[in-house]
Amino acid sequence: MKTILKVLIVLFSTITALGQNTNPKYDSTLAKTFGADDYGMKKYILVLLKTGSNKTTDEEFISESFRGHLENIGRMVDSGKLVVAGPLGKNDNSYRGIFILNINTTEGAAELLQSDPAIKEKLLEADLYNWYGSAALPEYLEASDKIWKVKP
Repeated sequence: MKTILKVLIVLFSTITALGQNTNPKYDSTLAKTFGADDYGMKKYILVLLKTGSNKTTDEEFISESFRGHLENIGRMVDSGKLVVAGPLGKNDNSYRGIFILNINTTEGAAELLQSDPAIKEKLLEADLYNWYGSAALPEYLEASDKIWKVKP
């Protein structure tokens, strides 16, 4: 009986060890730099921007607010807080764009977003969600900055 138990323990240990897929390219220093967990992932905040409650038709005010919105995007990228931003196509939900923020609390994200004139003036509203994605996501920004020809 003891022999069978020992064989089962060794067999179970072997199967468990074989079932784990370890990455031969794993770089612990890089993972730590990015704040990655064991899966190479981390928590972000996903922001869905939608049409806000301010229905003004003042074109100068709208233009000024959205110019400030774009400038604020640049500041958030420069500070390392924003890793993805972009508009969405027309849709039935009034969604206008997305941000992925390199922040791990919705409270911190809400506070950061108050620096955006279009959000502050309620031309846009932000829905915030916890999102779990690749910790290396911010690394694409360096390449992204080298491929645009005309600044939006």
